[in-house]
Amino acid sequence: LHNHGFWRPKPLLDTARFTLSFNSWHRKSHQDSQALWKHEAVQKYLETLSKEYQQVSHQLSADSLNDFEQRALRRRCADLSPIAAAFQEIKEAEREVQELEAMCTELDSRDEKQLLELALEEKKSLDKKMNMLCRKLFQLLVPKEKYDRSPVILEVTAGRTTGGDICQQFTKEMFEMYQSYADYKRWTFDIVNYTPAEIGGLHHAAAHISGENVYRHLKYEGGTHRVQRIPETGMSSRMQRIHTGTMSVIVLPQPEEVDVKVDPKDLRIDTFRARGAGGQHVNKTDSAVRIVHLPTGLAIECQQERSQQMNKEIALRTLRAKLYQQVIEKQLSQEQSARKLQLGTRAQSERIRTYNFTQDRVTDHRISYDARNIKEILSGKEALDKLINRLLEFAEIEAVTQYLENLQALEGGG
Repeated sequence: LHNHGFWRPKPLLDTARFTLSFNSWHRKSHQDSQALWKHEAVQKYLETLSKEYQQVSHQLSADSLNDFEQRALRRRCADLSPIAAAFQEIKEAEREVQELEAMCTELDSRDEKQLLELALEEKKSLDKKMNMLCRKLFQLLVPKEKYDRSPVILEVTAGRTTGGDICQQFTKEMFEMYQSYADYKRWTFDIVNYTPAEIGGLHHAAAHISGENVYRHLKYEGGTHRVQRIPETGMSSRMQRIHTGTMSVIVLPQPEEVDVKVDPKDLRIDTFRARGAGGQHVNKTDSAVRIVHLPTGLAIECQQERSQQMNKEIALRTLRAKLYQQVIEKQLSQEQSARKLQLGTRAQSERIRTYNFTQDRVTDHRISYDARNIKEILSGKEALDKLINRLLEFAEIEAVTQYLENLQALEGGG
């Protein structure tokens, strides 16, 4: 624990050692938290942390420590304590499962059928508890993203397709889905920009979403979403012909304090009349604002408020967030082992999810996961939350797995 009297705490999962991405999920998509828990490398790693916790706890009682060492030990103890507790809790639950399985093998006679059913029911409950405890443990192990607690700017843009307004209609449905999801999570959803299509759909929209852990839940929504459906009107509807369209989602974290200086000389500010629903003022006042950042070509529009000044302030705030985003992306690209965060990068070419209306199925291609009942998912409530949490769980599993693989390679001299 000591190296010449100087305390050097070992990191938990060192974020510089692995890349969190969906690229290798196809080879691990069969795994869940319990399957990863049983991995030999995971057990070895957790045993090491558990022993370290015991050593640190013991070391804290020593009288020879100076104030600096005491503080360092307490910090390390605070890091390890919940992990050690969760580790022991899972071990205890695992023993219960083993005892129950042993009892089930003995309950095979007809007279004990009812008792066997009860035991199997209890085992099912314990398995559910085990999975929950493993998920909790891996959440403790995986470092929190720097921006997980940040509010976000969420943008939706319709793709282009021949033969109608399927993309615009789908874009509108998706934007409303995220609006409903924000309400379900008790977040605040403020529309910054809204550009409707002529036939009731949506070309582009943006919203500022704030609340608890907004970016954590929405960071993997960024990308291309594909829709397959039979249009409700037109020749294709009569011929029962399926059309395919796309829309893209961009999710930008917006830290509370965005320290990006913008020179007023680098801005071109235009005003225009607001479009879409909004009351009688819409076509009478030039309240909408467009700000163009000349050095980068970034253009931000805002028509949320009746006041031109307020729209200007919102647009400037969004512009700073996007410029800050570019700084982050530049930093990450310079770090060889940086994690691939979904920070509105232009990796929109690969579809992340398909919404097949004719088969009533939503497929997330990154984790090979199918969910039924598109209407439930588009309602933006429990079904969408379940899908998003599934993504988060796979991300945690991938992070732990890849870290341990790298650790094994280092230990083996690879």
